Amino acid sequence: MIGERVKKYRKEAGMTLTELAEKAGVAKSYLSALERNIQTNPSVQFLEKVAAVLNISIDHLIKDDVNNDSSLSDNIDNEWKKLVQEAMDSGISKEEFRDFLEFNKWKLNQK
Repeated sequence: MIGERVKKYRKEAGMTLTELAEKAGVAKSYLSALERNIQTNPSVQFLEKVAAVLNISIDHLIKDDVNNDSSLSDNIDNEWKKLVQEAMDSGISKEEFRDFLEFNKWKLNQK
């Protein structure tokens, strides 16, 4: 069920129900009902918001087994996820983050 997967990924991200609802901009009561399988047919827009906050693809919430191999999200520990979330929350764009990585690579090659 989708609700069970939402709960699993939320807990893996170390988030409470309240935190996920607030960050995704969704109703806590609806999220709770989904996780308890009372609500079973969430909209795509709802799932997109939740997946974005959890840093996973919507496929992870919809499908039982997206990939037999470990996904990238599964291989990233919670500290990295929190750092990325902190960067996103501070307003850093993907392009700015890429620029930083390229600069860092350049700097390392100068040594």
